[in-house]
Amino acid sequence: MGRDSLPTLAMVMVQLGFAGMNVVSKLALDTGMSPYVLIAYRNIIAAVFLAPFAYYFERKSGMVITKKVLIQIFFSSIFGATLNQVLYFVGLKSTTPTVACALSNTLPALTFAMAAALRMESVRLRAAAGQAKVIGTVVCVGGSMIMPFYKGPLLRLWASPIHWRFAERAALGAAAAPAAGGAAVLGDVLIILSCAAWAVWFIIQSKMSEKFSAPYTSTTIMCLMAGVQCAGVSAAMDRSVAVWKLGFDIRLYSVLYIGVVGSGIAFALMSWCIQVQGPLFVSMFSPLMLVVVAIVGWAILDEKIHVGSAIGSVLIVAGLYMVLWGKAREMDSPAGADDCSGAGGVELINGKDADGATLPVFCTSTTAQKLQETNRNGCSN
Repeated sequence: MGRDSLPTLAMVMVQLGFAGMNVVSKLALDTGMSPYVLIAYRNIIAAVFLAPFAYYFERKSGMVITKKVLIQIFFSSIFGATLNQVLYFVGLKSTTPTVACALSNTLPALTFAMAAALRMESVRLRAAAGQAKVIGTVVCVGGSMIMPFYKGPLLRLWASPIHWRFAERAALGAAAAPAAGGAAVLGDVLIILSCAAWAVWFIIQSKMSEKFSAPYTSTTIMCLMAGVQCAGVSAAMDRSVAVWKLGFDIRLYSVLYIGVVGSGIAFALMSWCIQVQGPLFVSMFSPLMLVVVAIVGWAILDEKIHVGSAIGSVLIVAGLYMVLWGKAREMDSPAGADDCSGAGGVELINGKDADGATLPVFCTSTTAQKLQETNRNGCSN
């Protein structure tokens, strides 16, 4: 496995961690734990866990925390941690884990739209790489929508050897009082809004990494800020001290897991991958969580897998592969090969070169000499 495969491996590990987080946090919420307390603990534990790594690996990095960097980290904490997590976990209480996972896969489409609007991702529909990214995004989202809304026949699978009886009891207890129709719809809307906040975090993180490439340090500060913010939200919603108590049960295990794995390790790895591959690359791995949750649900929670889940999983993996292929082709090929030819750009400006040809939007030169230089060296704004 080459070094170029490290971002892909890191993001697969992140999604495995998120899948486990989705299961244990749902079990904790089903026991009556406050989502605001859960999120506050999550971020505080993540900050404590990451602080030693930030000091050891980045104390000599030469990165300076300026006022602008602090402002960017502050907005990252609001969108990437506080808003995203509060909206998601509050929505998760009113909907099912499967639907929540499926709706979270609108993230790639939202991130792609935002990144394209800000010119952080190219949209070249006449190039094979651009077509692969767009079609792959649609296939991923489409596959994730099939899983909750089309069940199909039940797949006959062998019984799981690691079925967790406690999870079964917690799930049955939650099923005894299902959410009403209006509450379920509200939960779905909150999940989508959390994805929008998550997409904004990707964009902010990508911009910040251009000047401050210290993922452990920035993530530690972000989680600390988010912990304070979430504690304030919890105090405003419920002033009882009893909601903060943890015993040696699923509540303690869940906050430790999602704090260390779901925030500490995951945020640091994602920040690094955004620096290396960009925000769209990172967001495109989110559909894998739905596949993993389906497998974990069968193995641990004894959930049944239907044909719709299998079809959706195949489409998700196929769409993800298409986007990764498109990103890899764009990174391996010179920018000028696709962007600076008449057939490569999706948008064209009105300028003409010396031969009367229309110039692509990414190449703002107005002379034939500048066009030739751009074709050799790649597009410049």
